Amino acid sequence: MSFQGWTIFALFWVVFVTTPGPNALNCIVNGMRVGFVRALWGVAAILTQATLFLTLSAFGITALIAASPEAFMVAKFIGAGFLIVLGVRGWITANQPVRAREQLRGSLYWRAFMIATINPKSVAGYLAAFSQFVQPDVPIGAQMWVIMPTALTITALSYVTYTALGAGLGRAALGAVFNVWLRRAMAVFFVIYGVLLGTSTPIGKS
Repeated sequence: MSFQGWTIFALFWVVFVTTPGPNALNCIVNGMRVGFVRALWGVAAILTQATLFLTLSAFGITALIAASPEAFMVAKFIGAGFLIVLGVRGWITANQPVRAREQLRGSLYWRAFMIATINPKSVAGYLAAFSQFVQPDVPIGAQMWVIMPTALTITALSYVTYTALGAGLGRAALGAVFNVWLRRAMAVFFVIYGVLLGTSTPIGKS
């Protein structure tokens, strides 16, 4: 990958991971609920998913998934249902203290991993990255030594920032009532993402 190609890829990836979506929203919620340090397990889960998707994309697996309407529909509806359930649950529990089991790093990690993995935005983004920026005449292994560190570094910086934002909101003297309504607003956004995901048009169709 040339320096110019790397610059364009890096700018694309900045836009891709900093555009607010379910991952960013989940990082903010985690930061508010469990604090910055514990919430970093959510960032670790996103980085795990990013590593997995980068590897799969390199071998063309995400392209195969995107090309299959059946596979896309299954992923779309599973993702939609998961986000809607999280939103409804968040609304119901907004005025309740965080339970001990919700602070366990394993639970937080796997929930964040699920949100990142079943989000078709990720499939579309990784597919776009590899279809636009990978040079077909250069071995993919050689290009991954540039693509992987760049993508993971930008991803980490973005979601650590979102997590810090959530932690700052959680520590702020907002008042109990405003805190409840802020958590409910986040829950509504989860539901909105789920509905949009469930009604979106499959990749490659209009």
